[in-house]
Amino acid sequence: MGTYSIGDLGRRELLKMSAILAAAGMVGSSNVAGAETQLQRTPGQILGPFYPVKELSQTADLTRLPGHPARAQGQVLNVMGRILNLSGEPVANAKIEVWQANSNGRYTHPSDTNPAPLDLNFDGCAVLISDSEGRYRFKTIKPGAYPAGPNLIRPSHIHFQVTGRQDRLVTQMYFEGDPYNATDPFLNSAPQKNPLITKILDPSPEFEPDSKMVLWDIVVYKG
Repeated sequence: MGTYSIGDLGRRELLKMSAILAAAGMVGSSNVAGAETQLQRTPGQILGPFYPVKELSQTADLTRLPGHPARAQGQVLNVMGRILNLSGEPVANAKIEVWQANSNGRYTHPSDTNPAPLDLNFDGCAVLISDSEGRYRFKTIKPGAYPAGPNLIRPSHIHFQVTGRQDRLVTQMYFEGDPYNATDPFLNSAPQKNPLITKILDPSPEFEPDSKMVLWDIVVYKG
């Protein structure tokens, strides 16, 4: 089975996705190359101890596992955006690895000693490829916060590793309003925190009514 590409989506789905991103005023545009003001690179974050040791799922739907009739537990999120370079040009064919904890704050990783329960219907990782316009999209579950030390609770976040022809970026996406954002040392180590924090939005009509939507562009140096 090949790596999931957004090009596997139908034309109708791609048009809807483009409309959503345009309506949201996502940063960057293929028309701003050479503009005097460049975009800012998305701040890097630690890889963390739970980078998957298993083969990454080659699917854009992390909420269901092959052979499992039940869906993963938690709030369904439709995450989408674009991979762009500093000039605002789309980065095509970028490899996008994502991994995260389940809704209880537990990773499917042998090194995670968190006593929170595993979700047998969720393994929390995938690999995607951006399309010719730099777009990516996947469905997942909002991860839970979890203890990372005696006096530290890590806020809800999703890990990303983006690899293009020239660049590699390891970062994390956080959620607005999380009470643990203010005390997280990794988020607060970023030179600018705002590019890493996203809003959870109501879904557009083509998504299931009980799901939510997250829009997040990722900016690398050259692509």
